[in-house]
This record gives sequence, structure tokens and C-alpha cells, in this order.
Amino acid sequence: MADDIPKHALERLEGLRREGHPDGIFTSDFSVNEFLLVRKAGFEPIGLCVGSCIYHLGFQFAGWGSNVELEQLSLAMYEARALAMERMKLEAAQMGADGIVGVRLTVKRLEWDRKVLEFVAIGTSIVHASGHTGFKGKDGQPFTSALTGQDFWTLLQAGYRPLEMVMGSCVYHVARRGPLATLGSVGQNVELTNFSLALYEAREIAMERMQLEATKAGAEGVVGADLHEGSHNWATHVIEFFAVGTAVLPIEGHEQDDIPDPKLVLSVNV
Repeated sequence: MADDIPKHALERLEGLRREGHPDGIFTSDFSVNEFLLVRKAGFEPIGLCVGSCIYHLGFQFAGWGSNVELEQLSLAMYEARALAMERMKLEAAQMGADGIVGVRLTVKRLEWDRKVLEFVAIGTSIVHASGHTGFKGKDGQPFTSALTGQDFWTLLQAGYRPLEMVMGSCVYHVARRGPLATLGSVGQNVELTNFSLALYEAREIAMERMQLEATKAGAEGVVGADLHEGSHNWATHVIEFFAVGTAVLPIEGHEQDDIPDPKLVLSVNV
């Protein structure tokens, strides 16, 4: 599997601090607070791990007056992100990591072709300081999490652990209004019902797919869920809804009734 990692990435990974290489350094995009709380949770950062995918999107036609999902584009957007995530996880596994915290997924249109997008997944790989292996994700692979270092610490304190990032995508074509309908609403305050229902349905499809991924992973729930909207400079009336969150599972042997009470902290601005 290491053959799928570029040569310069392997050289970078060789210089990181890990078991058997105590003289290396770690790299991370943690803030100071995140770094301290991840350490407080019993984990050590190893290094930044990255996955990238350049993807060409095909064409799919939708009728002028159709509210319909563009299924081929939905599949393309999902597959491209999944490829970037898998390559990021491959780097983390090469480091011997237990998981990845603070994962960010970005999409950028490349200038040379409006149908070519770059998908990048990046996060900080961590390992349990005592060698505990019970925090790994599905099939013994490093877990993935979009949680910040602070939220990661809080989640563990509550007796839960991250399992994997789950996501759902829906690219949707929203029907155009006819000339008569447009003229009929000139100067009026009126809901555009067909638009409302179309966007409502597209969001629901994306969230349902995220929820289904969590169910298949055997998670108890999803935390930190977020819903993104974007057109990625596509044609008008085409929009993507992307739902992403972190699937979680109770830690074995940890009583959820032991969750500590929150503490009130007062700050004074001088």
C-alpha cells in the first residue's frame, strides 16, 4: 500500500517522531490549546497527513423545468472525496497512527478546466501514548474525525470515541420558473414553493446518506454534523449539498453517568 504514496511524502513521513524513531519531530495544525488537550487526553501528535484527488466531472443533462438529482455528479463528488480521504488514511497508517483529528475537506476548481476539481483531505495523525489500540476505527484502520482537539478531549471525557468521518452528497438541478409564473409574482411577497421543496429535498438526501454511512459503520450517533452548499461554478440552477460529521461509539467499560459537570470560567477584558 505504501506504493500508492508519493516518494517525497514517504521521505517526509520518515522524519516524523514515532515508535522506534524518538529523535524525529512531529508536525500538526493544532493550536496550542488543541495540542495541550490532545496530550491531556493521552495522545501524542505524529504528523500532518494529506490526501489529494484531481477529478474530472462528466456531463449530465436535466430538463429546463425539472427538479431532479444529478446522480452521476453526486456519485462523482462523493467518490473524489472518498479517494482523498483514503489517501490521507494511508499516510496515517504508514505513520502507525491510531487516528486523525481535525480533518478538513476542501474542494477547489482548477483554472485550466471548469470541469476539473481538486479534492484535498488534511488532518493531524495521533497515537495513544501508552500504546492502547482500542481507539482505532473500522477494520483496525486509523479513525477519522473532523473534531477539534478541544472537542476530541471533551468527547473522550464523556465516554465516547470517534469512529470515522461520515458524509453524504447530493447534486441537484432546481427547475426554472416559467415566464408566466415569474410575471405573476412581480412586486409580491410570495414563497417560491417549487424552489423551497427542491432545496429541502436535496438537503434531506445528503443528510440521509450521511446517516446511512454512520449506521453501516456501527456507530451510535453523529456529532459535529455540518451541511455545506456550493455550486462550484457549475451551470445556474445546479447546486451541491454536502453533509459531513463524525460518527461516534461509546468507549467500552466507561460509564456515561460519569460525565463531569461543566465548569464556569469567567474572563475579564482589560
